[in-house]
Amino acid sequence: MARESIKARERKRQRLVTKFAKKRAALKEAGDYEALDKLPKNASPVRLHNRCKITGRPKGYMRKFGINRVTFREMAAAGKIPGITKSSW
Repeated sequence: MARESIKARERKRQRLVTKFAKKRAALKEAGDYEALDKLPKNASPVRLHNRCKITGRPKGYMRKFGINRVTFREMAAAGKIPGITKSSW
């Protein structure tokens, strides 16, 4: 499980990206790269990294569910994800 500080840092980056999204788009459209460079570095969407919403694990992330593969498997086996069942044949 990821440390709380790492998860909090990622949430902070997400807030900054949404806060500066319109301003970044306007500056890019105008071609004003000087002003764009003065925005916070964490306001860039490239710096975001997908993390599991439950555990914060950065690897094995499944976009459709927003969780990692390990958590997905546990929840699917427990029947906590609607429409997902463990297959057996």
